[in-house]
Amino acid sequence: MHTTITSTRPDTAKKLRNYRWRVVDIVVASVIGVASGVIFWAWGLAWSPLSAILTFTPGLEGLLAGGWLFAGVLGGLVIRKPGAALYTEVIAAVVSMLIGTQWGFSTLIWGLVEGLGAEIILALFLYANWRLGVALLAGAGAGVAVGFLDTTFTSYAALDFGYKAVYFVSAVVSGTVLAGLLSWLAVRGLARTGALSRFAAGREGSRAPAAIS
Repeated sequence: MHTTITSTRPDTAKKLRNYRWRVVDIVVASVIGVASGVIFWAWGLAWSPLSAILTFTPGLEGLLAGGWLFAGVLGGLVIRKPGAALYTEVIAAVVSMLIGTQWGFSTLIWGLVEGLGAEIILALFLYANWRLGVALLAGAGAGVAVGFLDTTFTSYAALDFGYKAVYFVSAVVSGTVLAGLLSWLAVRGLARTGALSRFAAGREGSRAPAAIS
């Protein structure tokens, strides 16, 4: 009995330590957040002309929402620690807000809720499953968050139910594809270059093709 107890303690301690943030985790998550924030800002500039193209179906501009959701999913997939998705999404929101967006301080609120949308999904899988399906769900979770916010607390709230339904579904689809799928592919691509060698995501991606189920 004594041998069994002592042999399992290192494994348990290792699992507990895996949830602690290292300095490199903070640095890389911050870099992801800042870089994403610049992209968020640029995406905001492109939003008006791009949304005008999608006016042939009312509410379809929700397909653009994913351009502001990928930071949380990407950070979560790379860092693989509790709070990573929320942290990177909030940092990205703060950066884009400081650079200057038409939405002002609400950008921070949206970033916080969107980050939670992705974070909750990763937490449901106990930060232990990083396959494509989970990435897609995390993106969808962020999409649900932004769909709810936009159709409840913006000018979209005054529109008819059909418009809001199309917008909400479009936002979820956009989050799934732009935030979920593209972030997962980005992590795999970075892993193959060796850029993520300090992370489990990099070591897994460099050894063998990742499972997609």
